[in-house]
Order: sequence, then structure tokens, then C-alpha cells
Amino acid sequence: MRATVALAMRNGVAVGAHPGFDDREGFGRRPQHLTGGEVRELLVNQLGALDAIARAEGTALHHVKPHGALYNQAETDGALADAIVAAIRAFDSTLRLVGRAGSAMEQAARAAGHPFSGEAFADRRYRGDGTLLPRSEAGALLTDPDEVARQVRSLVTDSEVRASDGSRVAVSFETLCVHGDTPGAAALARRIRQELGSLGVSVSTPG
Repeated sequence: MRATVALAMRNGVAVGAHPGFDDREGFGRRPQHLTGGEVRELLVNQLGALDAIARAEGTALHHVKPHGALYNQAETDGALADAIVAAIRAFDSTLRLVGRAGSAMEQAARAAGHPFSGEAFADRRYRGDGTLLPRSEAGALLTDPDEVARQVRSLVTDSEVRASDGSRVAVSFETLCVHGDTPGAAALARRIRQELGSLGVSVSTPG
């Protein structure tokens, strides 16, 4: 974590937290069902750990994006989304929440007057209802640079993506996600940056 914060600072990248379920074996991608109090403890502890490192390195946290199953469940679970927003606000009410536009997380953030940035996914396939195709299904993860570039271009120019069922889905977003554990992630990120440059889109910190 310290090395990552230092690397972000050297490259002018805002530091954000990516808290998830306490599930190292499943990489935080297995569903869990926690009480509001448990969600608060989980997030405050993880935010506190990274915040301490960030401050020791001379910077501070800028945003929070839930990870894995915590994120996926909070897309549609209003109570969980409310608990996430409450936990972040208890730690620092200025920390911007990043989540899928139109999700329960956005609704919870808006209701609480909490800063929120909607995101779109460069390396994930969408379903026709605007949610992400589960990783357990074929084609859920996009790894071909040309395909990822096409999805990014469609998002930027048309504010939509082609879903797994062939339909076109409107997507409102301020920030793009590419997963660090996607095969070839670094190459995909370079291609995305190249595609954005060709479209005349600059890259900056949300907010």
C-alpha cells in the first residue's frame, strides 16, 4: 500500500481507497451479508489504514470505490448502499464515492448530499439492464485491446455500450474503470489513454 501511494504521487495520480469484504481467499468477490454496523467497521478500518499511509507519505485520500462483491451487491441493495455512504461520511464526508451511474449507491449518495462520480467499465461486458455481466459468464471480461477501445469510443462519443444481448445501453459516467487484474491490464490502460487522446478527451481527477 505504501509503495502504491508513493507511485501514485510520483505520477500525479489521486489516491483512492478500494475497500471490500474481509475475504482474502476469494479476493473479495464472494457475496457476504453484513449488518450496517459491520459495514461501518469494515470500511472505517480499511479507510483508516490507507489514510494513515497516505498522510505519512504527504498526501490524502480523494475518493472511495467499493471492491468486488461489496460493490456488486450495493448496486441494487439500497440498505447496503446506505450503509456504505454512512460509513464513508462517518470517516470523512468529503471523500467522493465512485460507483456505477444509476445504481443504488448513486441514489444513496444523492439522498445524503454526498459527492458521487458515476463510472463506466472499459473492460467489462454490460447486460441489457445496464448492470455488468457476471464474471461467471462467458465474455464478461474484455481483454482484447481493440474491443476495449471500441467500447471506450462508444461510451465517449455516444454515451452507450453494446450489451451482451446486442442491445444498446445508455451509460452516464464521469470516470472509466479498467481492472488491474484483467490480463494485459497495463496494455489496455495505454490503449484506453491513446483512444481518449484521439477523441480529444483529457484525463483528470474527478471532482
